[in-house]
Amino acid sequence: MAGRNPDNDITELLKADINKGFSLVVERYSSKLYWHIRRIVILHEDADDALQNTFINAWRNIGNFRSESSIYTWLYAIAVNESLAIINKRKKNSATSLDDLEGYFANSLEGNTWFDGDEAQRRLQNAILQLPEKQRIVFNMKYFDDMTYEEMSKILDTSVGALKASYHHAVKKIENILVNG
Repeated sequence: MAGRNPDNDITELLKADINKGFSLVVERYSSKLYWHIRRIVILHEDADDALQNTFINAWRNIGNFRSESSIYTWLYAIAVNESLAIINKRKKNSATSLDDLEGYFANSLEGNTWFDGDEAQRRLQNAILQLPEKQRIVFNMKYFDDMTYEEMSKILDTSVGALKASYHHAVKKIENILVNG
């Protein structure tokens, strides 16, 4: 017998009282979504914006939510899209190259009061920043969020095989960066 879906209580509450149900959604997932977004966009201000936009879009579209996927998966998909929108906007509005942006993010990480990691964590984060966008997202979802490939497949609308390959390539690149500097 399969375990009970932790989103069932939220789904039922959303049907009974949308305001209370959505409050529970925000309470349950804000922190997880924030850190997921933060690892994609790097900057705290951008993460706050993307998180706010995620919940605004979720609220606007809650009536379209189908219980075929979990609320968790649905929210992560919205969060990834909002994060990518912020990154693309930043790239479009920036006169600097992508390499310069990665350097900016790395420097932002170094002096960021929100990041209190040790040297190993800092080196790992800098290596992750050097990954292509898709690999970085897949690596973060698997490594930090401990998502299954099936969950990632639903969120990113990508095959499990492609996700496994992206994660494998990301790990190899990170290992190479950490070993060879």
